[in-house]
Amino acid sequence: MDNKLIIALDVETAGEARALFSLLGAQAGMFKIGSQLFTAAGPEFVREIVAQGGRVFLDLKFHDIPNTVASACREAVRLGVSLFNVHAAGGGEMMRRAAEATSETAARENLPRPALIAVTVLTSADAGVLAETGVAGALEEQVKRLAQLAATSGLDGVVASPREITLVRAAVARENFLLVTPGVRPSASAHDDQKRVLTPAEAVRAGADYIVVGRAILNAPDPLRAAQEIVAEMERAGS
Repeated sequence: MDNKLIIALDVETAGEARALFSLLGAQAGMFKIGSQLFTAAGPEFVREIVAQGGRVFLDLKFHDIPNTVASACREAVRLGVSLFNVHAAGGGEMMRRAAEATSETAARENLPRPALIAVTVLTSADAGVLAETGVAGALEEQVKRLAQLAATSGLDGVVASPREITLVRAAVARENFLLVTPGVRPSASAHDDQKRVLTPAEAVRAGADYIVVGRAILNAPDPLRAAQEIVAEMERAGS
């Protein structure tokens, strides 16, 4: 099966990330560069990883007025990332403009088109968090609503908790709709601040296209072994 593991480079410096990329490159289908590392090391580090053959998931969750998000999407295409995301809560117009800008920039500048996905509900959130922000009703209904909106807005998939994989698959019938799943923890790992979690094998069986793992690998006594065990677990689940 294709390598479904995205390793999150959630570290403070480019030096730390560089060492992890060197150590774990053969184990990862992709490396996630999120807000912490991007703020510390900037777009040049993204270009560095791409230049060395690494596939990058740029996890910046763009959420702004449609024009601003469209402009950011153009720059993500130019960085050469393989995957990046926006917040579905930004609405249909924002997502449509994002999808259009992504496709148009790739075509016009003869660049590979990255996959564009939307965050539904963060894995740290629960019904109480949604209620604080004025969202009434079940969390699952909000995930379903935003996944459908992302699909109709022309996006390639969504980020969703592993516990909502089946729900999203049922709600969005489109073929090749990507599901990228954080909140995945090997059974021996702590859940930290993520509330809706599954093991890697459970996520793959449920239908995840990619799983994102950070602390369970980065904080392990032997990160390489931890990554190898997760890949092996997913391969067994997918065979």
